[in-house]
Amino acid sequence: MKTLDKKLKTIAAGKYKPADFILADAKDPDYAFGARGNGALDYRDQSGPHRSIPQFLDSIRAIVKQKQMDIMLGSVSNIEKLVAEGVFEKSDVTPAIRANDTTDIWLPRGASYSTEPSRPWRTANLAHARKFADLGLYSVTFNNILDRDYATVEAYAEFRADAVKNKFRHFLEVFNPNAPQNLDPAVMPFFVNDMIIRVLAGVSKAERPSFLKMPFNGRKAMEELASHDPSLIIGILGGSAGTTRDCFELLAQGEKAGARVALFGRKINLAESPLDLVALFRPVLQGDITAADAVKSYHATLAKKNLAPKRSLSDDMAITESVLEGYGK
Repeated sequence: MKTLDKKLKTIAAGKYKPADFILADAKDPDYAFGARGNGALDYRDQSGPHRSIPQFLDSIRAIVKQKQMDIMLGSVSNIEKLVAEGVFEKSDVTPAIRANDTTDIWLPRGASYSTEPSRPWRTANLAHARKFADLGLYSVTFNNILDRDYATVEAYAEFRADAVKNKFRHFLEVFNPNAPQNLDPAVMPFFVNDMIIRVLAGVSKAERPSFLKMPFNGRKAMEELASHDPSLIIGILGGSAGTTRDCFELLAQGEKAGARVALFGRKINLAESPLDLVALFRPVLQGDITAADAVKSYHATLAKKNLAPKRSLSDDMAITESVLEGYGK
């Protein structure tokens, strides 16, 4: 049994402890950014040459080999390659594919798709993907626009039926509105909570997502959702790269507010030393080190390896994400 399945079982049984926190690396940027999604060869200059697919696959192999992650999320094409070569065969890491790609993550150079209300779309064919992975991410975005949101839940219903047919598990990603209509920003986190509860109220156990992936919209909103339905396992997404302090604070504050899963993409992929960053995740989650001290430890490691940090230690200690301000200082 993979660590993901063991931890999900423990959490569902109400026996969660910080050691059971689930970590996932979201290495699926090709769905959003295309050729420039894999990150620059020089982490200090994202305008320069970017990593090829073979180079990007090397970074995935390294994370899997590190044995810190429970899930490796990637594009169908990349996960298929890695499964075929046996990367996950003797590993505790569960491979997962992005099962849909809504228009709000279409971010090719020169495009403006992401500014328009999200529309559902699914490139992945579950009958084919199921041959090498039985877990996938399905994402939805609600904008308080009836026609768009109706199409979103309709597409999700069709996906669930297809998933059951193919014996395919999924976790549900719920983005914040990308082009909201008549929605007060102060109410937005609770609009998202209510839409999650509303959508899942009619979903039977056979179709239910294994867990959620959503933005951390502050402790009040997350605590509300976590306390409303303890059987719902909540995961937080990483969002933008931010500072290293943002990364560690998000883990610490998310876990305290009720999150039991973290799925980070750019925060790992664009780091100076992804493996050294990831190595500090569990110590922070388990309270062995504070978020602030983890930043100092990370910078000390960079110095030992002669890796130039993208920011000075003082700048990297700053909390720049507003939902984290006032906590953990």
